Amino acid sequence: MRDFVYRNPISLDEARQLALEEGALLLAGGQTLLRDMKRGMHAPASLIDITGIVPKHIEFREGEVSIGSGATHAEVAGSAALREHLPVLASLVDHIGDPAVRNRGTLGGALAANEAAGDYPAACLALGATVHTTTRRVPAAEFFVGGRTVLEPGEIITAATFPVSRRAAYIKFLNPAARYAMVGVFASCASDGLPSIAVTGARAQGAFRWREAEAALTGGFAAESLRDIRLSPENLVEDLFADAAYRSHLAAVLARRAVALASGPAPGVVVLTHGSRSADQQAVTQVRAV
Repeated sequence: MRDFVYRNPISLDEARQLALEEGALLLAGGQTLLRDMKRGMHAPASLIDITGIVPKHIEFREGEVSIGSGATHAEVAGSAALREHLPVLASLVDHIGDPAVRNRGTLGGALAANEAAGDYPAACLALGATVHTTTRRVPAAEFFVGGRTVLEPGEIITAATFPVSRRAAYIKFLNPAARYAMVGVFASCASDGLPSIAVTGARAQGAFRWREAEAALTGGFAAESLRDIRLSPENLVEDLFADAAYRSHLAAVLARRAVALASGPAPGVVVLTHGSRSADQQAVTQVRAV
């Protein structure tokens, strides 16, 4: 890791000005940035610490949940307002990383990082979230583009708003080594009946809407509607743990399960993993058998 200058601004305006300097990067929770700096992927001239100056609110208003970008994953997962109005999002965030990551990582940092297997981007896309910055409001579908975001130099995420959905579920199958989503599928049916399916972990460019699956669900939000739908293996990630064909199959299986869970009496989040010795092992067996 190379030397850098640490800046600790006292306001968003000051942070924006400092962030415009050549080689400057914003520091929120640091769970992605500092890791990547250690790997030599980033060598900033300065780090602008925005901890404590970005909003941390979590509140329900006018049919939406608004979350300040400075809210940690642990704060989001434990929010009473979120657990009452959008419990699927609280549960999703409660399964990000480990307790150390959840107590440092933030909503804004997760959205800005847009990691290939990120859980938050999938939720934003499927729920039709809006990302708020210091200069504009951007629909999630326009915010995440080609593995990056549309953030401009000096632009800082301040919050994200999520429309409430009572029919929503997220299922992810963990990479056995890194424990991030090998594939994750978020299924949601809005109050107007429009379905949304977002997939994460399958493409290097990050989460994306699965339009073919959504089209199949327009006639009815039911798992059976996805019986013949397959995610094209083209451009899917291949690694030691899964090739493109495996991820394609897994996405189809998880999509059906997510829709079924979202349509059931207790929508929520399911995390599947290799080698479990309890209910998770049964779930993995069911996934493989579908």
